[in-house]
Amino acid sequence: MIDTIINSFEIWTNAQGIKSRTRINSIDNISLEGIARLRELIMDLAITGKLVPQDPKEEPADVLLKKIEKEKEKLVKEGKISKQKKQFAISDEFKQFKIPKCWIWVRLNDIGNIFNGNSIDSATKESKYSNNDGIPYIATKDVGYAWDILDYNNGISIPEDERNFRMAHKGSVLICAEGGSAGKKCGITNRDIFFGNKLFAIELFGNIPSNYILTNYLSSIFSRQFKSKLTGIIGGISIQKFNEIIIPLAPLSEQKRIVAKVDELMALCDKLENEQFKNLKTHEVLVKSLLETLTEAADANELQAAWKRMSTHFDTLFCTEDSINQLKQTILQLAVMGKLVKQDPIDEEASDLLKKIEKEKNKLVEEKKLKKQKPLPKITEEAKPFLIPKSWLWVPWGSILAYDDYPFKRGPFGSSLKKDMFIESGYKVYEQYCPINDDCSFERYYISDELYKNLEGFAVKAGDYLVSCSGATLGRITQVPDDFKEGIINQALLRVRMNHKYIDKDFFKLLFRSPYFQKMIFDNSTGSAIPNVKGVNELKIMPVPFLPIEEQRKIVKKIDELYKICNNLKERILLSQKIKGVLSKTIVEKAVL
Repeated sequence: MIDTIINSFEIWTNAQGIKSRTRINSIDNISLEGIARLRELIMDLAITGKLVPQDPKEEPADVLLKKIEKEKEKLVKEGKISKQKKQFAISDEFKQFKIPKCWIWVRLNDIGNIFNGNSIDSATKESKYSNNDGIPYIATKDVGYAWDILDYNNGISIPEDERNFRMAHKGSVLICAEGGSAGKKCGITNRDIFFGNKLFAIELFGNIPSNYILTNYLSSIFSRQFKSKLTGIIGGISIQKFNEIIIPLAPLSEQKRIVAKVDELMALCDKLENEQFKNLKTHEVLVKSLLETLTEAADANELQAAWKRMSTHFDTLFCTEDSINQLKQTILQLAVMGKLVKQDPIDEEASDLLKKIEKEKNKLVEEKKLKKQKPLPKITEEAKPFLIPKSWLWVPWGSILAYDDYPFKRGPFGSSLKKDMFIESGYKVYEQYCPINDDCSFERYYISDELYKNLEGFAVKAGDYLVSCSGATLGRITQVPDDFKEGIINQALLRVRMNHKYIDKDFFKLLFRSPYFQKMIFDNSTGSAIPNVKGVNELKIMPVPFLPIEEQRKIVKKIDELYKICNNLKERILLSQKIKGVLSKTIVEKAVL
């Protein structure tokens, strides 16, 4: 079995996944699925009797069970536990695999006293038990996964003399019994505690090591049995069904050897995981540093030389999903710096185009089709973040917006648009989901014709850009398509209208998503915990590179070409990771057959 693990070592270390597709791409969002499978394999080998050798001289598990039965009888007489109903023998159909001869199958309540805790409403918790002296009160949120230490310093304590609370003593094994964390969150107490009603505690008899039961809880075999007993929409298991879960019981001496071996192997997995993350972090920094040499190149020749040096090590550098994402961001940055395509001397220079825009605006003002706007300040040399081609121009963002009285429009205040105003059908309310997922088809809330007329200033039309303007997704953008559904933006969106006579619609999205523009959006936000975009006056004066529309379209075409290459690379990486993940899972399943 050890040979299986060693021969599959590359699979364990290289199989990766993503924790959440909605989170920002980073090394911290990578899950090392192969190592997680390796941990699972170790647990499964442990509880099937394949991790450590058996010793025929040791006292078999059925003798241990008889001792436990006598211990329980004594505790019942002393009034410390309740007498249990006599259970039927465990039939062969419930025994999931063959166990060593000296082992036996038992129900959980055969070897321990199982009970749940007490619930406390939040108001009572805050007013009566917050920051007191006493015994820690552990809720589901305070329990981690696997070998994580419980959070005893959560600020909630119960006086020891409280009679209405059930206490789990030191060495009890906790497991979450309800909700999304059911069967996943578990841990061992290293002190006496009170605990919540969504947790089950087991206090073991016969000196059974707590870690032996935790090893069972963490195995895929136990997990499948636990999940099969969940009921209800939320997903929970009753204490009666939990009592009936069967597990293999090894002789006591072997249990201790199993626990010691599991501890040893988990420490190795921790080391392996830390080294893998360290390698990934190092690789991330290396790729970032080398890509910076491209954006910092003084001219086209220097850029070409830097790229040539990098391309000889392309397969080594761009071998993770994160590195491909970094490459795509660099491509965007090179684009907005004017280093991705050559300038054409035939193209009309940006300064001449800007004069045309001013002339067209003045004409509309004279015709009273547009309100006269305050002149925007010119971009000073100090405010220019990097050099751009001579034919380009740094301009305030407000100078290239659509000829509209409200080209920037933040969603209505909360009191103007509340959930109790929504109806089953009508005018659509556009939400943050749209820019976060670059998808305007999402809809769930609607408003009446009357409310739409009152809020028509927040209406969307084809070609508008919708920007997420608060929270972790600040700066995400999407464009309203031609076949849009009439409606308004909600409080969390910013509507932007650009001058599409001079700004290509696809180019602006790429410009907006570039590292430069995203940094400017975040630098122009307020709030530390939850960032919010500043007012439109601050946005209007943001420096933006302005260039001929013909060149904008060339840049879009070039980015499309390069992105196809990047996406093909990413697909190959993801496919490779998927295959390694399947292989690691298959090895686990075969190992415990």
